[in-house]
Amino acid sequence: MIWLRTTFLALVAICATTVAIAQNNTWVQIEAQPNEQQALSRADTYALQLDDVSGFRLRSGWYAIVLGPFTEEDATLQLIRLRQSRAIPSDSFLADGRNFRERFYGSDVAASSSAIEETVIEEPEPLIPGEETVAEARASERLLSRDDREIIQIALQSDGFYNSTIDASFGPGTRRAMAAWQESRQFEPTGVLTTLQRQTLVQEYQDVLTELNMQTVSDPNSGIEIELPLGIVEFDRYEAPFAHYGPSSDDGVRALLISQTGDRDTLSALYDILQTLEIVPLDGPRELRRRDFVLIGENANISSYSFARVDGETVKGYSLIWPTGDEKRRRLALSSMQKSFRVIDGVLPDSVGDGIQDRDLLSGLDIRRPERARSGFYVAANGAVVTTSEAVRQCTRITLDEDVEASVTASDDALGLALLQPSRSLSPLAIAELAAVEPRLQSDIAVAGYSFGGVLTAPSLTYGVFADIKGLDGNTQVQRLDVSSEPGDAGGPVFNDAGAVMGVLLDQVEGARRLPENVAFALDAPVLAEFLSANGLTASASDAENGMAPEDLTLLAADLTVLVSCWN
Repeated sequence: MIWLRTTFLALVAICATTVAIAQNNTWVQIEAQPNEQQALSRADTYALQLDDVSGFRLRSGWYAIVLGPFTEEDATLQLIRLRQSRAIPSDSFLADGRNFRERFYGSDVAASSSAIEETVIEEPEPLIPGEETVAEARASERLLSRDDREIIQIALQSDGFYNSTIDASFGPGTRRAMAAWQESRQFEPTGVLTTLQRQTLVQEYQDVLTELNMQTVSDPNSGIEIELPLGIVEFDRYEAPFAHYGPSSDDGVRALLISQTGDRDTLSALYDILQTLEIVPLDGPRELRRRDFVLIGENANISSYSFARVDGETVKGYSLIWPTGDEKRRRLALSSMQKSFRVIDGVLPDSVGDGIQDRDLLSGLDIRRPERARSGFYVAANGAVVTTSEAVRQCTRITLDEDVEASVTASDDALGLALLQPSRSLSPLAIAELAAVEPRLQSDIAVAGYSFGGVLTAPSLTYGVFADIKGLDGNTQVQRLDVSSEPGDAGGPVFNDAGAVMGVLLDQVEGARRLPENVAFALDAPVLAEFLSANGLTASASDAENGMAPEDLTLLAADLTVLVSCWN
């Protein structure tokens, strides 16, 4: 009798435990890893910030990291809250735990409770949506309406897996997209989504839509109607030819509406101007067509898309500037903007804006500026240019006069020289002619260079005196000059009074010892000639003996000297 009573009480306790567990059988699955070691490491990371972190081996052999268990209502609230705060990945989802096997991380008490649940429930398990067979998944798929099928294709498209027509037909393209999506989530890539997989896919898409809050903006001032992500941007100001929509959250997303009176020439000019702005990175495809253009710019920080077209007597379009690392939301927002863009009556007048003028801004947008700007000069008829090696050190892009791309074909750090070759053949108005003899001490010299880093469109000419045939350390390859120079002058030609190039101005020396203000150094002409010869170029020699008039020297300097810009 005592044994029967004890057994009865034990069964009552087990049943009570089972009821309690049934009320808390929903988990928030954060991610899954292919092996236990990786999963343990990730679980430890999440546990530093979140409570109730657990880990289970899945039936597939992967290892799931989860939060819970919760009631279904609490789990849903947790999922929404944590995804919005970005404490967990945006593709986290709810799981009922039936796919869990042994626990590898978390509370032993919860593990034993889970074991009790599996032991006590003896009735056949109902069909689990996430574990449908392919045949069962196809059967449930046949029950979908046309709208259901369309939203699945749209969600796959927003995730970047599907790029064809939204036709509600699950053909080979859609099947491949489904398989790719499954594979990205560590599901078996069958090409047929189970009920739970469809729910997860569509829910994630709808969650992103909710965050973006895409709404139609009809702006009569710019004459544009378009859907914009008003959940993360808001109207800021008009600054012709743009209507600025700045970030309203920490996401840093920006949008522009483009509107101005004009024609094909205006479109072409806008295409060129946009590429000078920081919001259009240099890398990325771009195309100017007869009536429209597309500009895509990408770098480590942002991805931007700009479109404009000629519409009657106006040019209208838009730009979307999005921080990198958020491709899914960017793709969805851009797709909505592309599909909804419509021209209506109205155009921004050229005068709209606050009227603030700044050479570093265009209509309120930062103009791209080089990391450093120095000088150089032509040494060959094909446009080859000499400058200092420091001017072009560690540059991702080099330009001559901010227009022509160039590459370094030779560099000698010991001499401090670099030879540049333009990307296309040039026809310089003047080529350096090197002085055949050493100038007299205390004779007049002139340095040509872009002293102000390209602020002025022509080089400056600064006069001085030839101070010594050697440097302060006795180096006879270097000349000492008594002339006032700026960093931007480095790499420019040093002229004697007859207009012959007697040297290349070197970069200012930086260090603990500060030299008098007017001390400068130049690499002399014979060393330059040897450098050019070693790299396949023959230097031209000057036979001029008489002094050159200042106005003629100014014209020569303008024809010979080049702005060298280093971009990063």
